[in-house]
Formats: sequence, C-alpha cells, structure tokens
Amino acid sequence: MSEPSADLHTIVTRRLRHVGQRFTSQRRSLVDVLAAAPSPLTLPQLLERSSGLAQSSAYRNLAVLERAGVAHRIVTTGDHACWELAEDLTEHHHHLICSGCGDVTDFTVPSEIERRLDTALTEVATGADFRALHHRLDLVGLCTRCR
Repeated sequence: MSEPSADLHTIVTRRLRHVGQRFTSQRRSLVDVLAAAPSPLTLPQLLERSSGLAQSSAYRNLAVLERAGVAHRIVTTGDHACWELAEDLTEHHHHLICSGCGDVTDFTVPSEIERRLDTALTEVATGADFRALHHRLDLVGLCTRCR
C-alpha cells in the first residue's frame, strides 16, 4: 500500500476533464484510498478510511469517477457494492465474490492460464459476432467464514 503516484493523479485529472469534471479534494481522497487498498472496498469501508467525506458526497463522487473510467463498481450479493480503481490503472485481475457475506477478493492467474482463458473467451465472442475489448472474471461462491 504505497502512496499514489503523481502519474495516477495526472491520468485521473485528464479522465475527469474529458467528462467535464474536476479532480476535487474529495475525489482525490477517494482515489487515494482506492489506490492504497489491497482489495475492493465497500462504501462504509471507503468512508471509514476517508475522513470528512459524507456518504451522499461519496456516492456522487464515485459515480463521477466511474463515468470517467477511474473507478469500477463490483456488484456483490452483500448490502453494498465494492469499488476499486479501474483495472487499466492497476493490473489485470479477477474477483472471488462471496455469495454469503458479499466480500470481494482480488486474484490473478498465471500468464499461461490467462492466455488460454483469453483465447477461449475470444472464441466465444467471435461465435456470437461480438468484439470483446477485455474480460472480467468473477468467481461466485462461499468464503472460508461463510462455509
């Protein structure tokens, strides 16, 4: 969990300008918390880690960050969606989503498996006359605590 880079802030500023928005202190705080998090966070977790941010402001700002391609919302079976930085700002990964508690954990797969997965998904897309730009893989099941 390192300090967000100046490059990240530059990219976020550019993406927000592209959708007619500014990189406000509240948005910067959300981006910094997401960048430092080891896994996706729910809104209550974001609020806990970002002092002085009201829940209604956080929802609005997260929606703007999502529209700008800065944040990604992960829908879970829990009470709250989880949020993380957009994958192109971090690294390619997938999610384990617990259908019991809604917890989301990031995982990566070895590069050879990722290549085979990408090939298989490209075949599926081609067969459906669909042009895939990238993929996301969410495995839904039960975490250790919920089993």
